[in-house]
Amino acid sequence: MKQWYETLFENYGVKYDNESYTQGTIGECDFIEKEINYNKSYKIIDVGCGTGRHAIELTKRGYRVTGIDLSESQLQRAKEKARAQNLQIDFRKHDARQLPFSQEFDLAIMLCEGAFALMETDEMNYEILRNVANSLKSTGKLIFTTLNGLFPLFNSVEEFYASTAEKGNSTCCKSTFDLMTFRDSNTVTLEDDSGNQRELECNERYYVPSEITWLLKSLGFKKIDIYGAKLGAFSRNDKLGKDDFEMLVVAEKYGS
Repeated sequence: MKQWYETLFENYGVKYDNESYTQGTIGECDFIEKEINYNKSYKIIDVGCGTGRHAIELTKRGYRVTGIDLSESQLQRAKEKARAQNLQIDFRKHDARQLPFSQEFDLAIMLCEGAFALMETDEMNYEILRNVANSLKSTGKLIFTTLNGLFPLFNSVEEFYASTAEKGNSTCCKSTFDLMTFRDSNTVTLEDDSGNQRELECNERYYVPSEITWLLKSLGFKKIDIYGAKLGAFSRNDKLGKDDFEMLVVAEKYGS
């Protein structure tokens, strides 16, 4: 039986690219470039690349990117977009819990809940982080975003989804946050690329900063910085707070 995150992305590439939360690609890539000092020799892996928006933008800027995703449909859309722009990008279907790479990449990115935090169990989410860590060289760096566990302690997730809803985009409702597991259950309604209405029961894990720090330290990351994640405007100047829906994590295998 398919999980909700597998069903969600079927035949949903074009509509996905029009969602409000996918509109920050340029600014997010600006931040990524700055973080790696514009070093074009870097090999980058985009985990949960979706329709390839970050992989495509970084390739256009001269970087070598491998994009991996679980969804055939999203990867197909990514390949079509790359072809249309005459870009050679290595897009591959892989499960982030079982990656075939070992110390191959200088940088891993995992943005917009591309993979991490969507899994059914904490153990599965940990496997994603472990596989990504193994894919990085000993001097590697990881940049990812995930849901901020401080947010639902002080705010209503349902009200947040309602306030960010836009006509024609997917909607989230019936949100229920469980304080024991830090998981939010909700119902997503969307229209796929063929115009079919779909409704899915979703479940996502929110993490508090101390959990993320501990998980990454257990995987050999030495320097871990966590910030608020603002759409299209990632910055080390944004201190994470209770009103940030997402957190931005920058982790390095080296450093003090």
